Amino acid sequence: MNWHLLGEAVVRLAVALAMGAALGLERSYHGRPAGFRTHALVGLASAALMLVTVYEAEWFRTVEGGGVRAAIDPTRMAQGIMTGIGFLGAGVIMKDGLSVRGLTTAASIWTTAGIGILVGIGLYFPAAVTTALALGALAGFRWIERHIRTEASAHFVVRFVAERALAQQELVALVTGLGFRAREVTHVYERSGAAMEYSMRVHSFDPQSLVRLSDALRAREDVMQFSLAPAGD
Repeated sequence: MNWHLLGEAVVRLAVALAMGAALGLERSYHGRPAGFRTHALVGLASAALMLVTVYEAEWFRTVEGGGVRAAIDPTRMAQGIMTGIGFLGAGVIMKDGLSVRGLTTAASIWTTAGIGILVGIGLYFPAAVTTALALGALAGFRWIERHIRTEASAHFVVRFVAERALAQQELVALVTGLGFRAREVTHVYERSGAAMEYSMRVHSFDPQSLVRLSDALRAREDVMQFSLAPAGD
């Protein structure tokens, strides 16, 4: 490669590194494990791999050195990059209790790979627009999520003293009266422990409903124990 092409390749690698790092800063700021360095390296690696196909004429020659033997399809490299990024993205998705965390970080890693591919090809303006839109989505949409009305969902389990246990209809009425909708109700009777256990999924648009339900159950002497675990659908 001549000096002009080498300089162009270095610029593309540096730009991909910087754009990936910009997305990673937002993730690091919010304490995500895949943050600044991870995103920077994903952008850099994607751009570096795309340079293999962009500059194919500089390295893919016949034995006699008589020019390019055959054209390499650049889209195959892009497809390979995105397939590999899928494994990296899956690594940051974790199940936390009944909730799933890391989906946004996985999506940002996938976006960073796309930005690296654009920069590797030399499409700087689309890469810059993608970076700006991604940063806007990560930062701006967070504000929107905090201000829109959302439904809270929780997995509710309660254990009663068997002889004083509420009937299922009574428990559902209690939960409904506190602002919840109940579904998927199951019950378990334990003769040896003299206990009756109910479990269900509860939903409410009022974020204080969980607190009210907890207070109401703690005030009841017939309740042996209960748990309220927030969960997403």
